[in-house]
Amino acid sequence: MIKKAYLKDINQYKGKEILIEGWIRNKRSSGKIQFLIIRDGTEEIQAVAFKPNLDEKIFKLCEHLTLESSVRIYGLVRADKRAPSGYELDITNIEIIQIADEFPIQKKEHGVSFLLDNRHLWLRSRKQNALLKIRHAVYYAICEYLNKNGFYRFDSPILTPNACEGTTTLFEVPYFDEGSAYLSQSGQLYLETGIMSLGRVYDFGPTFRAEKSKTRKHLTEFWMMDAEAAFVEHKENMKIQEELIRFVIRSVLKKNMKELSILKRDVEKLKKADSPFKIITYKDMIEILQSKGLKIQYGDDMGVQEEEMVTEDSDVPIFVEKWPKEIKAFYMKIDRENPDLSLCSDLIAPECFGEIIGGSQREDDYDILKARIEEENLPIEDYQWYLDLRKYGTVPHSGFGVGFERLIGWISGVKHIREVIPFPRMINRLNP
Repeated sequence: MIKKAYLKDINQYKGKEILIEGWIRNKRSSGKIQFLIIRDGTEEIQAVAFKPNLDEKIFKLCEHLTLESSVRIYGLVRADKRAPSGYELDITNIEIIQIADEFPIQKKEHGVSFLLDNRHLWLRSRKQNALLKIRHAVYYAICEYLNKNGFYRFDSPILTPNACEGTTTLFEVPYFDEGSAYLSQSGQLYLETGIMSLGRVYDFGPTFRAEKSKTRKHLTEFWMMDAEAAFVEHKENMKIQEELIRFVIRSVLKKNMKELSILKRDVEKLKKADSPFKIITYKDMIEILQSKGLKIQYGDDMGVQEEEMVTEDSDVPIFVEKWPKEIKAFYMKIDRENPDLSLCSDLIAPECFGEIIGGSQREDDYDILKARIEEENLPIEDYQWYLDLRKYGTVPHSGFGVGFERLIGWISGVKHIREVIPFPRMINRLNP
């Protein structure tokens, strides 16, 4: 019986006849020879139909194949140093599952709008396949690091009764007799409950921001990894973030060189980024940007231009720490050495990719946190459960959130965030 095989394992079958199930990515012919590029999701290979060695019927079947037709191909694995994988497949038989209609996406240039309208088909391209594999690798590396360092998976709800990152960017949905609920902006507040049980926790899931932003770094639905840890303070929190990101870099460089090559990623820049990260204060950042001629004042937040300029001379990500408390969230711990500052940090990636992590030590004092909630004019009753954590065994604790798509964008070198998620949701796009 001929064994079904996956193309990623092709080196195990040299000289053997195997069955490959997949799709026609490309084809060309030259008289008595036809060359079919077959992909099966794991890899691709050139399959060769040589007319003198095949039944006439089988050769004609190959002639009728169109791009993206689905097939079962039987063939003999042959080593070939000229082939990208080092192997080719000499076809012995073929079964057609379906002859595809003319595929809408051709080799010619297509506009972004057309490609997004056909996102369900665009995902099959080599570049998008490579991005999906890197997305999987980054996800797996994040989980691997956290699992090895004492963090437990702790799933936060997507439907929530209150805000985490500000009420102006909430997606409101009706919720039975309760009135309104909101799509989660972050699992952070719920994760803080988990540390009182498990010590260190993380979640991984979709989050939602109703921001009317059209930049290359914003989506209305995106994925976040939030982590929280008991008995961890500000400096250690940044150390964990740095270790995590450097672990991800090493993991992708080890496992995904082919995909990085397809994307034309400069891997030397990634290798340089696996070095100690820089740390500057918010005040330092303002002075740096002012020295570069940017019109920014102390108390201003960072935008895209500021993020790009602050790292333009750096090979490694930069932590910007100790921000004015007025422009940061209510739950961030106030710096006891300077009560005007929060013990927080943003991690800014080099190469103009911007912020990839936001983190802080959390306020663990009941009275201070209550006062901060009141300052923000948030309804105390909605946050009483959160305040309870400071009444029953409060401890110093910290956490951070990784913007998953932004991290993938930097690792892969793809500038626009819409390409690193299977189906991007933006303010002007809900389909397909």
